Parts: sequence; C-alpha cells; structure tokens
Amino acid sequence: MVAPTGEQFEISGAGYRAVVTEGGATLRLLEHDGREIVSGFAEDAMPPVGRGQLLMPWPNRIRDGHYSFGGHQDLQLGLTEPSRSNASHGLVRWAAWSLEEHSSASVSLTYRLMAQSGYPWTLDLHVLYDVSADGLTVTQTATNLSPTAAPFASGAHPYVRVGRGLVDHSELTVPASVRLITDDRLIPVDEEKVDGTPYDFRVSRPVRDTVLDHAFGDLDRDPRGIATVTLRDPATGDGVALWMDDTHRWIQVFSAELDPTPRLALAVEPMTSPPDAFRSGRDLVVLSPAGTDGDEFSGSWGIRSLA
Repeated sequence: MVAPTGEQFEISGAGYRAVVTEGGATLRLLEHDGREIVSGFAEDAMPPVGRGQLLMPWPNRIRDGHYSFGGHQDLQLGLTEPSRSNASHGLVRWAAWSLEEHSSASVSLTYRLMAQSGYPWTLDLHVLYDVSADGLTVTQTATNLSPTAAPFASGAHPYVRVGRGLVDHSELTVPASVRLITDDRLIPVDEEKVDGTPYDFRVSRPVRDTVLDHAFGDLDRDPRGIATVTLRDPATGDGVALWMDDTHRWIQVFSAELDPTPRLALAVEPMTSPPDAFRSGRDLVVLSPAGTDGDEFSGSWGIRSLA
C-alpha cells in the first residue's frame, strides 16, 4: 500500500519535527516541542484545501487559464478551479517529487516540470527543507532548461495555528500596507491602502470575525529584507511566525472558511507575484533562456515558534 502522498520524509532538530511528502514535496506536519504549529493532515489522507503544498510555476489564480508570453500567444492552461474558471496553484502540487538527499535535519527533493500544453517550457525545480534553532527554512529553486525565456512565480500554502481554538481569538500581525481587491472569481480588479479598513493588521490585533482571502503587498521588512507574519494566542502567549525573504513580495492570507475544520488555522502563503501575474505581468519572474544569466530563481521562507 502507498500513502496518498507517497513516501514520508521526517526531519527534526532543536525541538522541531517536520514531515515532508513525496507527493507535491508537501509539508505535512510541523511541530515544536510537541506543539503543532502548522495545521497538517494525516498520512492516510490527501492534503485538503492546499495544506502545505508548493505552488509553482505560479501561485494563486490565472483568469480563464489564458495568457500570452513572449512569442507564445493564446496559451491555455487546464482550469483546475472550474467553479471560478481559473487555473489555480501551479502544476506540481500533486506530482511525485524525487528524493535528492535526506539527513536527520534536512531533506531536499527535485522535480522536472516538462513542457506541456499551456506551459511550453521545461524547468528543473528543487526544494530544501531544513530545521534548526531558527525553525523551519524552506528554499525553492527553479532553473529554466528551455531555449526561450519562461514566466515563473513561486509560492507555498502552509496553514499556521496556535492552540486548539478558533483563529478568531488569536492576535494577527501582517506587515502590509496594500490589499488587492478581487472580484467573485478572486481575481484582482483594484487595490487599496489598508489604513482605516478591517484589513489593517500592521499592529497586532485579534482576528475576530474578519473574513480573509486576500493578497497583501507593500510589505514592511527588517534590515535584512525579511517580512514576518505572526499569529499569537493571547491566553497562553504561544505564537508562530512565518517569514519570507525579499523575493516574496506578496502574502495571501486565508481564514479557511471552506476548511473541513473551519477557522482553526490561518493560511499564510508567501508569493513572489500576486494573483493573475501571468496575465498582468506584475512582479512576474522571467527566467532567462537556459545557460544564460538569470536562468535560475531561488527564494526562501520559513516558520518558527514564538514563546
């Protein structure tokens, strides 16, 4: 018998324990000192609502799955979110990734994304998961193997959590000044400053009944270029932080109303580009032709426990 997500690769160190799966190179479990800090899923289950999956060569949505790039016109991707007529969350989250290296504290996996209808470029993809006293660090890399430039964006879909209660009672910090306004298909149509809106979490405050499924940008960063989202349980002081480097210019925050266990966790999705970037071109990564400068992209994000 094979688990729905294939082989399971456990890593641990400094009080952290993580399990990464062959299927989608997905983060299935992350604990610190026995406390769950991401909402995962059972080994005998498929990942619901994107839990822990990697999102490449684009995160989020492409309207109608239709776009043009370079000399390629009228490209059409499969509509993997048919209810909204969108191509959603890339091409690799259900793929079988190959193990490259596995040690007690780290695991790396690779996947060759072959050229196909709707995305006629071949990429080598690589992910490294590593645990240390700084928590979990995830580095996602893409290398263009094609003779022409390729559009690319990177993202991930972890659900952070503190305690066993609803996220409504947790205090959230999102260091973002701009929110994208979307239509009923969750495609951006405008943007607004968060000042004076229910979506201003630049100063930590309770989530309460705020419904979140929005991309946030214009991120405040520390001197190293790191932007950090935090979720904390005011009753216990326990918390979790998700950080992202300066290649990640956007954060999608989703309060999981559609989750099988509603609002027990908060999806905090680091993204290099906003939704529909293949059509808009906004912050889109362009991988240069194979063998030239700029044919590779690498970006890192991570999760750590807060005491």
